[in-house]
Amino acid sequence: MKKAVFLILSIFLVLSVFPLIANGAKEEGASASAGPVVLKISNGINEKHPSYLAAVRFGEILNEKLPGRFEVQVYANAQLGDDVRATEATQMGTLEMVCTSASPLVGLVSDFMVLDLPFIFPSEKAADAVLDGAVGKALAAKLEPKGLKLLAYYENGFRQLTNSVKAVQSPADLAGLKIRTMENPIHLAAWKALGANPTPMPFSEVFTAMQQHTIDGQENPIPTIFLSKFYEVQKFTSLTGHVYGPHILLMNKKLFDSFTVAEQKILMDAAQESALYQRKLNRQMNTDYVTELRKNGMTVTELTPEQLKAFQDAVQPVYTQFGDKIGKELIQQVMDITSKVK
Repeated sequence: MKKAVFLILSIFLVLSVFPLIANGAKEEGASASAGPVVLKISNGINEKHPSYLAAVRFGEILNEKLPGRFEVQVYANAQLGDDVRATEATQMGTLEMVCTSASPLVGLVSDFMVLDLPFIFPSEKAADAVLDGAVGKALAAKLEPKGLKLLAYYENGFRQLTNSVKAVQSPADLAGLKIRTMENPIHLAAWKALGANPTPMPFSEVFTAMQQHTIDGQENPIPTIFLSKFYEVQKFTSLTGHVYGPHILLMNKKLFDSFTVAEQKILMDAAQESALYQRKLNRQMNTDYVTELRKNGMTVTELTPEQLKAFQDAVQPVYTQFGDKIGKELIQQVMDITSKVK
């Protein structure tokens, strides 16, 4: 009798424990077989642009440092939405990452407007000093409560003017020209101050609009001008360098916070390494592609210091107009930093 009872209890114990063991094995197996974390990065530019290539390099660096932990997928040509939509998606967490211009961030943190002021950056080195220093770090910190983690500042670069009408050497030459700009209040004000007729338009519509002469010209960095083949529908380029723009690599903040401290450091380091790669590549393209634009029939006008000063003087009212909104102390801080860069 005792043996029968003991046998029954033993069988019951085995049957009770077995599901727990099986379930534990299943959970362990699921964890072990779990795939890498997919990081989709949205880009508005094409696959040959330095910012796209740097995002790919970011993925390569992560794979070197943490094999199999992350799978970086880079999307070009606004496949996941334009800068505004992709930035909103990253903020909400429906997209992991975006490489965007600064303009969509202005509505979240007004301090980013300082980057749009015309001629505030006299050189690429001056821009590096601002963005890699205290100002860049302060801007990044203000995005975090908005749900975005800034990983690195890439470079879009100095914006240059193209048009199909005439060589532009002075603000007077801009009178009446329809120039496509981003939907950006500072950019619009600057082009009005210069005498042009600024026309906001999505980037995806610009080539066709120039081809059909709906607009006379546009303004973008040299790599964008060349890689978008604007030389097919534009005759003249003027190297005005009126605005320096960064491309900004962002990740959803909650996603970033979900990683270990060690992983977060590797993500940040990989982003910074890819940013140095991106800037070097972008600056080389700026030089090379001016030559290529000339080879493709464009007249490229390089402004003298006196001619450039005429443009700088013409946009000074923009600083007065937006000074209070941006913050005069912030503007002065940026100018103090750039003035020390040789």
